[in-house]
Amino acid sequence: MAATPIAEELARKQKEISVAEFFERNKQLLGFDSPTRAMLTSIKEAVDNSLDACEEAGMLPELLLEIREHSKGEYFVACQDNGPGIVKQNIPSVFGRLLYGSRFHAIRQSRGQQGIGISAVVMYAMLTTGRPTRVISKIGPDHPAIAMELILDTKKNAPDVLKQEVILWKDPRARVEDGPAREVKHGTRVEFVIKARYIRGKQSPYDYLRSCAIVNPHARIVLVEPDGTQTVFDRATEKMPAQCVEIKPHPEGLELGTLLKMAKETESYKLTSFLVNDFSRVSLDKARQVAQKAGLAENLRPKALDLEGAKRLVGAFKEVRLMAPPTDCLSPIGETLIRKGMKKDVSADFVVTHTRPASVYSGNPFQVESGLMYGGALGKEDQSTLLRFANRVPLLFQQGGCAITHAIEGMDWRRYGLEQKGGKGLPSGPVLFLVHIACTKIPFTSESKEAVADVPEIMAEVELAMRECARKMQVHIKKRARLAKLKEKEEIIRQLLPLIAQKSAHLLGRPVPPIEPVVAKIMNSVLIKEEIEFDEKKKLHHVRLEIINFTPTRKKFKLLSVVPADALVPGVDPKPSSMENHIITWDLKGLQTAERLQLGFDLMGLDKDGFDECELYVKDIDPELVNGAEPWDAEAYEKRLNEKDEEEEEEELPDENGGPGGKGSCGKGGED
Repeated sequence: MAATPIAEELARKQKEISVAEFFERNKQLLGFDSPTRAMLTSIKEAVDNSLDACEEAGMLPELLLEIREHSKGEYFVACQDNGPGIVKQNIPSVFGRLLYGSRFHAIRQSRGQQGIGISAVVMYAMLTTGRPTRVISKIGPDHPAIAMELILDTKKNAPDVLKQEVILWKDPRARVEDGPAREVKHGTRVEFVIKARYIRGKQSPYDYLRSCAIVNPHARIVLVEPDGTQTVFDRATEKMPAQCVEIKPHPEGLELGTLLKMAKETESYKLTSFLVNDFSRVSLDKARQVAQKAGLAENLRPKALDLEGAKRLVGAFKEVRLMAPPTDCLSPIGETLIRKGMKKDVSADFVVTHTRPASVYSGNPFQVESGLMYGGALGKEDQSTLLRFANRVPLLFQQGGCAITHAIEGMDWRRYGLEQKGGKGLPSGPVLFLVHIACTKIPFTSESKEAVADVPEIMAEVELAMRECARKMQVHIKKRARLAKLKEKEEIIRQLLPLIAQKSAHLLGRPVPPIEPVVAKIMNSVLIKEEIEFDEKKKLHHVRLEIINFTPTRKKFKLLSVVPADALVPGVDPKPSSMENHIITWDLKGLQTAERLQLGFDLMGLDKDGFDECELYVKDIDPELVNGAEPWDAEAYEKRLNEKDEEEEEEELPDENGGPGGKGSCGKGGED
C-alpha cells in the first residue's frame, strides 16, 4: 500500500482559525499583556463605548465607573452611562462577537471602529476568571430594562447567552451621590470580573480618566475606586461636540487597490459618474479633467477599469487641484476647550493652542490640534511631558513607538529655548505638550490602539502644529526674560542712583539733581507692560497697556495689537489710528523721556481662558529698544491671513455644478 504523501497529511491538519481563537491566544495584541494594563484596557474600552453612544445620540455623557476588589487578584468593574441603550436583539452580538460593529465602514470620526474592544473585554473576563459579563440596557422610559449574562464562544466567535431577564433598574449612583434612589430612564451598564491589578499613578485608570476629561470637556465622569475614594471629573462645558457626518472617500492619497475595489463595486455606469458619486469633493468638471489627464474615456464603464488605467487615474488625481476634504466628518475639540482642559490640573505661566486646517492621508481626512504649557508648576529639570490623544481617546502606552512622539522628537527644540541633548528626543524643562489627532481612520500600529503609525502626512501636520506653538512660546520666553532683566536693572539703578546723587550733591554743596533723565539714559529702552482682567458679569476681557519711555530722547512709533478673529472690540481708549484685519493700531506721536502712557481696549465674545496674553508689535522704531513687543512683519501676517482665507473659501465656495461646496458636500452632479 502506497504511503500517504506528506502534503496530504498536512492538508488534513489545516483548518480555519476563528478570529476569537486567534485573539484568545494573542491577548497581548489587544492590550491584555499584564494585570496592570489589563485593568486599564478594560476600563478604556468600556468608557470609549459609552462616550461614543452618548455623543451619537446627542446626549451630554454621564458616566459612572465602579471598581472594587472581588477576590485576591480579581476585580469587579462596572461602567454605566446615560446613553440611548442597546436594543435587546443586538446586545449579544455587541458584547459577545469580535469584529461586530456599526462604525467600521463609516468614514467619520469615532473612538471605536474595529468592533473588537468591549467584546475582547468579555473574552478576557471569561478566560481569566471564568465568569460571564452582565449587561443591563434600557432604551427609553416606557421600555423595560433587559439584563443579560453572556460569554464569548471563541471557537464560533459567537455570543452564548446564559441568562436573560427583565428587571427594575435602580440607578446605583444614588449610593455615591445625594438624593433618593430613582429608576434609570435609559442607558447601558456593563459589569465584569477580571484578573487584574489596580494602581493609582501614571498609566492608571485615574490617570486615563483625568486625561479623558481634558479632551472630552462635555462629559461628567464619576470614578469610585477600590478603597471607596470617589472622584468627580466634572464637565467644563454644556456644549456637545459637533456631530460627525459620514462622507465618501477623498481621492487625494487614495491607494491603487482601494480604487480598483471601488470601481468593481460601484453602481455607476460611467467613469465620470463614478468619480462624482463615489468620492467627495469631485465635481463633474473636475471628473472630466481627471479622466482627460488619465487618458481615459468619460463614458468608460468603471468595472472595465484595468490596472494600467487605475494607475493613470491615481496619478491624475495628483495633477488636478481638488478641494480639501469636508471637515464635518471630524469633531475637533477646539483651541479654547483644549486650553481650558490643560489649565484644569496644571498651573503654568504660558499656555498656547493651535489647530491645523484639515488634511488627508490615503483618502482619509484628519486634523491635528496641539497645545503647549510652559513654566509655572512644571518641573524645570525634568523631561517634558507629552499627552497624546486620538479621536478624543488618551494614548498612555507605547509612547516611544508613536508618530506623534517621533514628530516632536525630530524638531530642534534648542532653537526655541529648551534643553535637548544632541538636538534629538523630547526636550527637558518646564514644558508640557499636547497633541490630538481627529481622523476618520486613525492608523494605529496594533489592535491595542496605543500608538499612531508613522504616516508622513500626519507627522508633517503634527510638526507644523507644534512649531506654531513653539514659536509663540519662544516669543513669550524672550519677552519675559527681557522684562525680568530690565526690571532687575531698573531696581538696582533706582536703589543706587539716589544714594550717588545725594552723596555727590552733599560733597559739591549743590541741590540733589533729578535722577529720571539719568535713569532713562542708562536703561535706554521703551517698556510695554500689559495687564488683563476678566469681568465675570459683563463677560469682557479688560486689557490695559502701559508704555514707559526709558530713553534719553522723545520716541515716535506705532504700536499694534492683534486681537483674536472671533472677538468683538466694543471699546478702545484712546481712539486708535486704525482698526482693520483684527489689528488695533495706535500712532504714538511723541513719547517724552520718562513719560508713561496708558492704553486699553475690551474684548467681548471669548471665554475666560480664551485670552491671557497680548500679541503686541511695534513699527517705525528700532525693535532692540523695545521690551514687551515684537517687530512688526506685515508680510508674515498677510501670509497668515491668506492661509486662513483659503481654508474658509474651500469650505464655502460652491462647486462647479452650482451646488453647495461647503461642509459635507460631495459634489454630486454626474448622471448615468
